[in-house]
Amino acid sequence: MENNKTHIADLYNPDVLNCIANLSNDEVFTPPTLANQVLDLLPQELFKSKSTKFLDPFTKSGVFLREIVKRLDKGLENQIKDRQKRIDHILHNQVFGIACTELTSLLSRRSVYCSKSANGKYSVSKFNSPEGNILYSNIQHTWINGKCKYCGASKDVYDRGQESEQYAYQFIHTDNPNQFFNNMKFDVIIGNPPYQMSDGGDTEERQRGGAIPLYHKFITQAKRLMPKYLSMIVPSRWFAGGRGLDDFRDEMLHDNRIRKIVDFPISSDCFPGVEIKGGVCYFLWDRDNLGLCQVTTKRGDIVSISTRPLLEKGSDIFIRYNESISILHKVQHKLGKSFSTIVSSMKPFGLRTFVKGKTTPFKNSVKLFANKSIGYIERTDIIQNNSWLEHYKVYISRAYGAGEDFPHQILNTPFVGEPNTCCTETYLVIGPCPNSTEAQNIVTYIKTKFFRFLVLIKKNTQDAPARVYQFVPLQDFSHPWTDEMLYKKYKLTKEDIDFIESMIKPME
Repeated sequence: MENNKTHIADLYNPDVLNCIANLSNDEVFTPPTLANQVLDLLPQELFKSKSTKFLDPFTKSGVFLREIVKRLDKGLENQIKDRQKRIDHILHNQVFGIACTELTSLLSRRSVYCSKSANGKYSVSKFNSPEGNILYSNIQHTWINGKCKYCGASKDVYDRGQESEQYAYQFIHTDNPNQFFNNMKFDVIIGNPPYQMSDGGDTEERQRGGAIPLYHKFITQAKRLMPKYLSMIVPSRWFAGGRGLDDFRDEMLHDNRIRKIVDFPISSDCFPGVEIKGGVCYFLWDRDNLGLCQVTTKRGDIVSISTRPLLEKGSDIFIRYNESISILHKVQHKLGKSFSTIVSSMKPFGLRTFVKGKTTPFKNSVKLFANKSIGYIERTDIIQNNSWLEHYKVYISRAYGAGEDFPHQILNTPFVGEPNTCCTETYLVIGPCPNSTEAQNIVTYIKTKFFRFLVLIKKNTQDAPARVYQFVPLQDFSHPWTDEMLYKKYKLTKEDIDFIESMIKPME
């Protein structure tokens, strides 16, 4: 019986850090397997040097630091023969961290030192302080006009008193990130930062990704330390910009020190059981090695790799899917005007989401398409674009999300609006159209997989403002459109068509 127990123990030795990998969507814990995939991006010679210094400035479980220690322990075997001396050297001189919260500081020390106290009885290497080289301090936000000057947190939400966790992450709540380890120069800064924080906004804003993004602040702060290598796991939403991310996106896409990006459009392919709208990615920034970027896209069992510029010629965005570049080139060759020129801005009639109108029509009323309802309002309630009322038009939801799995519908189903109709900001207006036939033909175009694939190139989140239609060519709407007609017009190959068909499903 004893031998059987020993045999079972040898076969099954679970890693506790795998069990806490998916506790949160804002602070996603990293599975050990993923941490090692990120570490594989680095030059492996770094783990054979006694002088290489690593920093995880937002450690949660300590998994990155722990896996780094394992690699250094093996890499330095021939240089420091004695195991205890080797571990002492690594933990005291090469591996450093700053914890996100008090709880994660204890968890990280337990992972790295085998003790929540670095100077405790069971620590594998003795330090003079309980924290060792994994720091944590419950600092306060710096409030200016009700917002934190460093992270943008709302004072109403996060001013919780000295005793409660503030979520004022140390690494980004300072003008001097060199202070933490006495101006130490790090070769590698690596990890998985907190992604966002709630700002107490309204429900619709949160559904559109209205929480305050944070991850870009950690990347910007890390660059100020000028490490040789920088690698982080972050949401892929930065590809398209958005709230608080436009300047950061522009900086990243023009930075030819980003040499590798591994992208997961379906976040659960990277973090099992976690859904992050727009997917996630990790990257390698190489300070002294400029050039093109190796872009790897992993979608289920499908892996695509291409070495290319982050910005394609004539494009102001990062083209996410390698296979879509040749398709886009063929379309742009015949682009002419963009479909985005007939798509309205947000709030096409100046009406907010909460406007519902009356439930029944009345004299001279205008039919209102609101969020999940139809109402009736006075013409005088319409703030802008009154001239559109007399025309046919096409309505389409500004936001649409239906999970991460591909093939995907990409956009909500459009519908024709007759004259004397309007909408709230839940919808965008396409048109206006001179007659019902043209409006119906626009709908046939939107329903094609070709159309929605070109939207996908710019649409990385649920939100679909006018700009996501930039790469869609405007057509002659005197007749309806089908995919077969469009594939032939733009001379798409079988490979092009197969890729589109694999990404886009028929519209319901």
